[in-house]
Amino acid sequence: MFHARPVLLVAFAFAVMADPVSSVAYAIEAALRALHGDLDLLLPTMALVVGLVALVIVNYHQLVARYPGGGGAAAAAGDAFGEAWAFVPIGALIVDFVLTIAISSAAGASAVIAYLPGIASWRIPLALGLTAAVAGLTWLGHLGRAVFAAMTLAFIAITVAVLTGGIDAPVHPSGTITHHAAHAAPLSVALAFPVAMALATGVEAPSSAIAQLGQLDDVGRRRFGRITLWLTLLIVGGLTLGLTVEAVHLRIGIPAPDSTQIADLARRADPGTRYALFQLVTALLLLSAASSSFQAGPGLLKALARHRGPGGDTGVLPRVWGTTNRHHTPYWGVLLFLAVSGAVICAAGGEDQRLVLFYAVSVFMSFLAGLIAMARFSARDGDLAQLAVNLVGALAVAFVLVANLARGEPIASLAAALLIAGGLYWLWVRAGRPRGVRDVTAEAE
Repeated sequence: MFHARPVLLVAFAFAVMADPVSSVAYAIEAALRALHGDLDLLLPTMALVVGLVALVIVNYHQLVARYPGGGGAAAAAGDAFGEAWAFVPIGALIVDFVLTIAISSAAGASAVIAYLPGIASWRIPLALGLTAAVAGLTWLGHLGRAVFAAMTLAFIAITVAVLTGGIDAPVHPSGTITHHAAHAAPLSVALAFPVAMALATGVEAPSSAIAQLGQLDDVGRRRFGRITLWLTLLIVGGLTLGLTVEAVHLRIGIPAPDSTQIADLARRADPGTRYALFQLVTALLLLSAASSSFQAGPGLLKALARHRGPGGDTGVLPRVWGTTNRHHTPYWGVLLFLAVSGAVICAAGGEDQRLVLFYAVSVFMSFLAGLIAMARFSARDGDLAQLAVNLVGALAVAFVLVANLARGEPIASLAAALLIAGGLYWLWVRAGRPRGVRDVTAEAE
């Protein structure tokens, strides 16, 4: 049994980090667009992004220790402030799942179009088709951790190959490059990095996903969760900074409408087989991230609809959302997420870069709830050092949230999350305030 644990850890860790690793495909480009093409400021901007991801992970290291059975921010918020407050991160997570499906499918379409620019006019149908295909596979049951882990490992391997090939590649500036941002350098970086914080999406996943590891005790789940958090920082941070350095070195600017920045980089490193393989693996990884949310989102609705029998707790949602097919898939939930994410893709014109701002808002709502809850626990325990870490993390997360909301349109993500949280709270009150709401994200796993 002991010798099987390394295999289980690899399967778990690399499956869970599929979402943040896939975010590399669009987060760097999002930062460059926010910098108005000023490549000279791209590296400090992405270094700041990775630094904030590290700060969030330090705080979630503490959260995983407190909740080795899973539950994440919802468990922490419900425990610290009362069960009703768990609906805030739950609402944010539901919006996050929708946006993960939408942006991953749109970015997958962008990866295909970058290789086959002749089909650029079919961007929306292609993105919708990929979304429907992923939903169809989800309908047939869980693909399993091994598939997601394989896609993540394949992307890491081909990205390292691209970075290696780009070392000696000729420097020919491409895309839109400027030498001045809209503001002074420090202010430009401060305003641009929140846009790229989509890179942090999925960082919270280990804190909930450890609930899957029923074969381990609390000590084992805590260890797996913490190792996964730090592996995520090492790999996502390493890939992000590596691709950023190479993009700056090769002078890869804002791409043409039928390409992406990392596609232009891979094409420069090796326009042949390596470039084709990179685009294929990138698309597959992005669709794996979408598939993960197609499982997690309906699973969360199923947990909220769970009725525990006569005399037991009553579900918050109607029973229909817990109905499953013979593959144990809550199919009404899959259809709902398919419809809503498809509508989001159409509203964004199939453009993943238009969705990045909305994406960072929802997940940072969940982060903020979790970090404030952990600050309360640290204050209650008299741990001043940990309290300082929690408060610094909460302030940094709040800054990112406010900076993105100040851009205007991302307010829609905040409004949607709060509307869902309020609706679930109302249903919960009507159901007699059943216990266990704070644990639904763990139950969903």
